[in-house]
Formats: sequence, C-alpha cells, structure tokens
Amino acid sequence: MAKARLENLKMLGKLTVIVIGMSGFGYALVPIYRAICDITGINVLALGDKLIPGATSSVAANTQVDLSRSITVVFDANARGPWIFKPAQSSLKVHPGELATVMYEFQNVQNRTMSAQAIPSFAPAQASSFFNKVECFCFNQYTLAPGEKKQWPVAFVIDPKLSKDVATITLSYTFFEVGGRTPAAPVALVDVAPEAAGVGG
Repeated sequence: MAKARLENLKMLGKLTVIVIGMSGFGYALVPIYRAICDITGINVLALGDKLIPGATSSVAANTQVDLSRSITVVFDANARGPWIFKPAQSSLKVHPGELATVMYEFQNVQNRTMSAQAIPSFAPAQASSFFNKVECFCFNQYTLAPGEKKQWPVAFVIDPKLSKDVATITLSYTFFEVGGRTPAAPVALVDVAPEAAGVGG
C-alpha cells in the first residue's frame, strides 16, 4: 500500500514538472517567435505594431526591392473585334522587386454575348522572363453580355535580375474573341527599336 502511494507521488511529481515546463514554454513562445522574425526579416508582430500610429518598429526593409533604379512599364491594348479595351493608365514607374498593379478596362459594345481572352507580349522580348504576373486577367477566358463593362487587374513584380540596360518595358495585350483565329503579336512589339525599348547599346 505504501509502495503504491509512493509510486503515485512520483507520478504526480513528474506530471507537475511537465505542466510547469509546458507553461514556461508557452510563455517563452512569444519572445522566441520575435527573435526568429527579427533574424529572418519576416517580422509579422512588429509589422502589426508599425501600423499603430505613434508606435515604433524594428521591421527590416524588404531587401528584394531594388531602390537604386526604376523601370518604366508602358501599357498597351489591342482589340481584335468591335469592343473597347484599354489600360486605366498609360505607364507606371516601378522598382525591380516591387509589387505593382494596373487596371485594364473592357466593354462589349456588341448586341450579342461574347467570350474572349487576352494574350500578352513584351518589348524587349527578353523582359518576359523577368516580368512575373501575380494576378492577370489573361489567365482566364471571359463571357460578357451585350454592353457589359469590366475592370481587371494585372499585379506584377519585375525580377531584380533583369539587365540594368533595360529601363523601359512595354506590356501589350491583344484581346480576341474565343473561337476565332488567335492573333499574332502586335507588329510594333516585334520590330521595336532597342532605344525605344530602353535597351542600351
């Protein structure tokens, strides 16, 4: 009987140590998390503090954005059919590595429902490998009713590894009706001159 009681006391002691250890670990999680965030630069907690007016934060700057240079992105739109298709702005200056968004506007001016899709092209052509689209209406086909208007975003990031000779990129979309012949890339983008594309000699 005494032996059983002794065993129970030992077990109780072990469980008490485990509970105390787990409680201590729980309290230590926040400072450990902060330390890991500070080391990796993904400081989500400090970012939340930064959003509070008057608060200070030690969030590390996004080192993936190349602030030493800017690239002008020119937006172009070509409609293969009787509809309206255009960018909301003609150009935008961005830093490599910076997330940017531009809107494109579309209206079906026909008296019938139509399905259409856009295909992108770039100038200079080598820029396409460094132009990363995070969100783009060109990923899908769309069906629009007669007179229907739509606005679609293009969210993109230009890879900082893009040659520093490239100062301007033209992003052009050709919007065509699904079921018809797929159009070729715009001639202006095929025969673009190096100086017009911002490529140094």
